[in-house]
Amino acid sequence: MHCSILSNQKFRETKLLKRVLRALALKRVWKIMPLKRVLLCFFAVGVFCLFGPPTVEANLQINEGEDGIKFARSIESLRDLDYQTWQVVVYYEDRPAGSVVLRVVGYPGTLRLEHPTSLKVHAGRRDWELEDITLSNSKLASDPRQAAAEFELSPLLVELDNNRPLRLMLPEVFTDLPVPPYVVGEWRSLKKQNYLDE
Repeated sequence: MHCSILSNQKFRETKLLKRVLRALALKRVWKIMPLKRVLLCFFAVGVFCLFGPPTVEANLQINEGEDGIKFARSIESLRDLDYQTWQVVVYYEDRPAGSVVLRVVGYPGTLRLEHPTSLKVHAGRRDWELEDITLSNSKLASDPRQAAAEFELSPLLVELDNNRPLRLMLPEVFTDLPVPPYVVGEWRSLKKQNYLDE
C-alpha cells in the first residue's frame, strides 16, 4: 500500500513538473522580440492557408452539341427529403432572348405532371415561381418516359446576389429538394461567364 501511495505521489509530481515546464516554455516563446513574434504569426497563418480546408470551386462542364456549338452546363445529383435522387442540370439555351434553363431529371415516370406547372423556389425570405418551359423543348414534349421537366432559371439568377441555399418544390412530384450553396455558385458562375467566351 505504501508503494502505491508513493507511485501516485510521483505521478502527481511529474505531472506538475510537466505543467511548469510547459508554462516556462510558453513564457520563453512570448519573450521573443516583437518582430520575431510577428513573423511567427505570419508563418502560422501562411501554414494554415496552405494546408487549411480546401475551397469549393464551380465545376462547369463544357460540351459540344449536335450542331457542333459548345455550351457550358452544371450537372448535380441531389436528394430530396424523401430520399429520392434527382439530377439537376443547368445550361444556357440560345433562344432569341437567351436564357438559363433548369432541367430536373428523375427516373422514368416520376415527372408525370400537367404542363405548365411552375417550380417553386424558396430561399430565406424570398420566393420565386419558375416558368415551366418543358413543352417548348420538342424532344421533351414528345418523350413518353416523362422523366424530365425544364424551367426558366434566368429570373432567379438575376435576383440572387449570393450563393444561398435554395429549396425547390414541384407540386405532386417532390415537396422539398435542397440545393446547397456550392451548386447555386455553379449556376451563378454560369451566368457570369456569359455562356462561354470561346
